[in-house]
Amino acid sequence: MIGFGSIGRGTLPLIERHFEYDASRMVVIDPSDADRDLLDERGIRFEQIAITRENYRDVLTPLLTAGDGQAFCVNLSVDTSSLDIMKLTRELGVLYIDTVVEPWPGFYFDKGADPATRTNYHLRETVRAEKRASPGGTTAVSCCGANPGMVSWFVKQALLNLAQDLGKPADAPATREGWAALMRDCGVKGVHIAERDTQRTKLPKPLDAFWNTWSVEGFISEGLQPAELGWGTHETWMPDNMHVQAEGSGCRAARFMLQPGADTRVRTWCPTPGAQYGFLVTHNESVSIADYYTVGEGLDPDYRPTCHYAYHPANDAVLSLHEMFGQAGRPQSVHHVLDENEIVDGIDELGVLLYGHDKNAYWYGSQLSIEETRRIAPYQNATGLQVTSAVLAGMVWALENPEAGIVEADEMDHARCLEVQLPYLGPVKGYYSDWTPLSDRPGLFPEDIDTSDPWQFRNVLVR
Repeated sequence: MIGFGSIGRGTLPLIERHFEYDASRMVVIDPSDADRDLLDERGIRFEQIAITRENYRDVLTPLLTAGDGQAFCVNLSVDTSSLDIMKLTRELGVLYIDTVVEPWPGFYFDKGADPATRTNYHLRETVRAEKRASPGGTTAVSCCGANPGMVSWFVKQALLNLAQDLGKPADAPATREGWAALMRDCGVKGVHIAERDTQRTKLPKPLDAFWNTWSVEGFISEGLQPAELGWGTHETWMPDNMHVQAEGSGCRAARFMLQPGADTRVRTWCPTPGAQYGFLVTHNESVSIADYYTVGEGLDPDYRPTCHYAYHPANDAVLSLHEMFGQAGRPQSVHHVLDENEIVDGIDELGVLLYGHDKNAYWYGSQLSIEETRRIAPYQNATGLQVTSAVLAGMVWALENPEAGIVEADEMDHARCLEVQLPYLGPVKGYYSDWTPLSDRPGLFPEDIDTSDPWQFRNVLVR
């Protein structure tokens, strides 16, 4: 296991609970030894070292090739190249999983880089290019946390539920082309990864501290990337600062804006709060879902859904973002992940909102509370358990499909993965809503909106 932060700590007990493995060969690598006591009490080997561009082969190769049997590399770190480590593990015949396409340090904050190359589209295309260049082989699961990851399985289940309720054939398609045709035929214009985290702490956040319910470093990094989304064929308007990816750069399913995602607001809907603002933070699934459900190809296909994250994090994280952007995007000196003992109550309501069809909008997802989390798994809050249980499901799928090559969550058997994960997600439900981005607007000032189609991005973006 590379990385032993909040997600690594939470994944450890799930691995212990669900897998038989040689504990004498398990190794955890992290530059910080803050939580090594959890490993020492279990007799698990710990290496306090930072994985770098210069040492990753020398450090990882002997660990992954020692002894008999196949090894598994679980990469839950930041500032390590997912692609380079993935390529190494496949060379060695080692199974691999990560939760994000992570680059080496410097990528996220390179002011001299072309904004197009700082996008998740660009990061994803590096992995897709490797998939095309080296098809098949040992399984490497790319981007398999809560989102990206679990939400792609939610999209498939939500689409089947919607198809059934619309009176359409609702058998699971066997191919990507079949899934894309089903989404098109159901009239889905787009998908919000719509999330509301209501977990509250006992004490107020102090100044010069960034509090979050998952990796602060990860959130700051992606939050400062360009706002990015999969771009649907129903869209008729683009913001002035929106750009398309260059011809020849890949699938061209996504576009990006010249502003940070965590400082870009969109209108969305979740069951508990109803209408809400979210942040248009870039994520791999915003691109992968739009790409997976495309009919045709290129910049102007026959059909493609709009897809983007619409994230309302915990209130302390919102306050932390406000403070950070107020000081020119300079991160606070203290980074802190709220653990299960600091949180009073609340849920992480994470799902997918399929919109624009004849039933208007359908949200399907997890409503996991901190109380339920404490009952079923240690060392994590509700947000963490949605991620770690997805890692568990991805590991199971990889072990059952060890020669699948490089895959994303969209390409996996959603039913099998959810079968593994559902016991850890609290209530998983679907909700229809008559809400649209034209609803719940104050109406006190003139607005540049499109009343002919409520689901235009023009109406979703808060300007």
